[in-house]
Amino acid sequence: MSQCAEPGCGGTVDGGYCVLCGVAASSSPPPAPASPNACAQPGCTGTVVDGYCDVCGSPPAPSVPAPRPPVAVPDDACRQPGCTGKIMDGYCDVCGSPPAHTSLTSRSRPAPGTGTSGTGTSGSRGTGSTRTGSTRTGSARSSGRRGMLGAGLVEVPRVPYRDPSTAVMSDPQVAEGKRFCSSCGEPVGRGRGDRPGRTEGFCPKCGTRFSFTPKLSPGDLVGGQYGVLGCLAHGGLGWIYLAKDRNVSDRWVVLKGLLDSGDADAMAAAAAERAYLAEVEHPNIVKIYNFVQHDGDGYIVMEYVGGQSLKDILLQQPQPRGEKHLPLAQAIAYGLEVLRAFEYLHAQGLVYCDFKPDNVIQSEEQLRLIDLGGVRRLDDPDGAIYGTTGYQAPEIAEAGPSISSDLYTVGRALSVLSFPFKGYTRTFAESLPPRSQIPLLQRFESFDRFLRRATHQVPAERFQDAAEMAEQLTGVLREVLAAEDGVPRPAPSGLFGPERFAARIADGGSAESALPPVPPPVAAAALPVPLVDGSDPAAAFVSGLTALEPAQVAEAAAKAPQRTPEVKLAHARVKIELGAVEEAGEILDELAAERPGDWRIDWYRAIALLSQGRVQEAAPLFDRLYGLLPGEAAPKLALAYCRELRAPLDAIRLYEMVWRTDQSYINAAFGLARVHLAAGDRGAAVAALNSVPEVSIRYVAAQVAAVATAVRGRSPAELTAPELVAAGERLTALDLDAERRDRLAAEVLEAALDWLLDGPGAAGRAGGRLLDAQLSETPLRRRLEETYRELARRTRDRDECRRLVDSANAVRPRTLL
Repeated sequence: MSQCAEPGCGGTVDGGYCVLCGVAASSSPPPAPASPNACAQPGCTGTVVDGYCDVCGSPPAPSVPAPRPPVAVPDDACRQPGCTGKIMDGYCDVCGSPPAHTSLTSRSRPAPGTGTSGTGTSGSRGTGSTRTGSTRTGSARSSGRRGMLGAGLVEVPRVPYRDPSTAVMSDPQVAEGKRFCSSCGEPVGRGRGDRPGRTEGFCPKCGTRFSFTPKLSPGDLVGGQYGVLGCLAHGGLGWIYLAKDRNVSDRWVVLKGLLDSGDADAMAAAAAERAYLAEVEHPNIVKIYNFVQHDGDGYIVMEYVGGQSLKDILLQQPQPRGEKHLPLAQAIAYGLEVLRAFEYLHAQGLVYCDFKPDNVIQSEEQLRLIDLGGVRRLDDPDGAIYGTTGYQAPEIAEAGPSISSDLYTVGRALSVLSFPFKGYTRTFAESLPPRSQIPLLQRFESFDRFLRRATHQVPAERFQDAAEMAEQLTGVLREVLAAEDGVPRPAPSGLFGPERFAARIADGGSAESALPPVPPPVAAAALPVPLVDGSDPAAAFVSGLTALEPAQVAEAAAKAPQRTPEVKLAHARVKIELGAVEEAGEILDELAAERPGDWRIDWYRAIALLSQGRVQEAAPLFDRLYGLLPGEAAPKLALAYCRELRAPLDAIRLYEMVWRTDQSYINAAFGLARVHLAAGDRGAAVAALNSVPEVSIRYVAAQVAAVATAVRGRSPAELTAPELVAAGERLTALDLDAERRDRLAAEVLEAALDWLLDGPGAAGRAGGRLLDAQLSETPLRRRLEETYRELARRTRDRDECRRLVDSANAVRPRTLL
């Protein structure tokens, strides 16, 4: 028996009922298993039919799948959603993403001096580097993270990223031949006989203390944060150490100490780096992180850049020792990158001072300036000056550093990189070798002129702005590449507008040359015009004058509300066009007093001389402008025209230089053809004209000139059948009006008939066809007769009509009737 379950009843259950209260005992049979179609709503006994309960109408409860067991993810798998790549060298080989960030608290720090492996970390190469994805290795990522090397014009060989742990020096020493006193520059620490030189001591000349011993050893912890692994190199201002930043993901960093701890200037330079270089942010400049003290010495902490210096790249070239140099396009690509960094520094009021190939590293496809110890402010006249013989500008010691002296070092470095520059620290320490001694400079005149301006003895004659220097160097690079592979590299000029077409083409039947000389005033008016300086207050006013006639422009410029430099230049230009050269000269003289360094003044003075026919007086001015603007086409075009008569070979070289680089300068092609024709080289003249592309607006003019050049003014003995046939085919392909086509056709047929009767064609049957006629006497006579009569029917001049009919009668084939 069991106890009754009713509240307050003490009876017992007997036979299924309580013996006291008579209430049936409660039974709790096990619940029946729920039907798979039973409604899941609480209290509902319905059944789910066709997706809904037949009682309450509710849908069935969603099924909850059993949790899946965790999927093991490989340690090297990329964590980016949807990516199936693997982490290689710290970055995904598919999407290029870095590995997922690991909390610093979950990483065990290696003890000081445990080496580069970084035990307990996810790998020293994976997260220890300070480099972003743009400088990591991995071919799968390089195309998406290309640096700016080559300005998009040249492919520069990629330098693989160097594992920092392999870069540590096993025996760090400063070679005796490189030990000099930091104060007076005298050799110190040199050995005598079998006795090696001292690494520490005092200069015997001035008494300044020197020390070439590394102050840090592997295992040292600097600033409580940077674990030293060893020495990487030594430079002009100190030892360079590799370390790991224990506080920031064990990233690789570089510590730069002082070469001579007793050098007050060196200490000041280090302190200066800490003060303002930590704010420098540019992709081509190494990043400064920190400045720390250790045992009384200061150390600059900067990012690690794994790669090779340009000096190392130069030394690895295959040429014999003493003849090493880089391909010119590669050297120029490096120069452009350095100028980008210099433009940024100069805008911050800083100058680099000690640029040389040793102080810039290429890592993969990016260039980085390192060793910023010589950087100083432009407004700091008392700061220490650092430089290197062979690179430093000659006026530095007296005048101090400047933007032009900084750019001077770039020009010197480009010289060292691009050709075997023997004696650059001695014989040519402050100059360049004569162009006649350097084959590269003979081949690339514009590059020679660029270097000579960049390294001019007089600071005012050099480039005054890194952006200006880069613009001219880019123009030179386009010229170099076009000369090397024959592919044009056109680009709009940042200084000049487009040219005007100036070439003259004699009409068919004319007795003069197919390409008569261009008069100097026409040539002057056709040259490109300098662009308006947008910063001038009247720039908009001057730009609005372009639609007016010259007389209207002159009147508007004279009455301009502001006599700004641009207004005066526009006024002088239009005065030259109107023939008032003396008035133009007065305006230019006034402007020269206000702006003595503006090259446009000399440009318009040269244009004024050329417009007067004073070609030989204009030539030196254009030559000087070529030296100032070696990357521009306009000065070359002007100088080529001036040299057509006196120095035709120079004219050919200059015209070829322009035309090969940019085929939008059609006057260069016609000028080249004109000079070749004047020299008697018709084949070269026709080739120049034939090189004008079909898309050019002057294509038809060039083809007409080519037809006339091939046949006009030649004796029958000079002609050949292939030349005649080619001229006919060229003429047939042209879309000309009937009058012009027939006159040229008559000229070609006359030449062919003379060749057939009195020239080499008289020896036998020539064969072939010319202008739909067999290349033999009777068909040619008939075709020429038809052409004369068609021209006679078309002309309105009675005398000319009579002459053409007489010519037709004279040339028609003889018959027996």
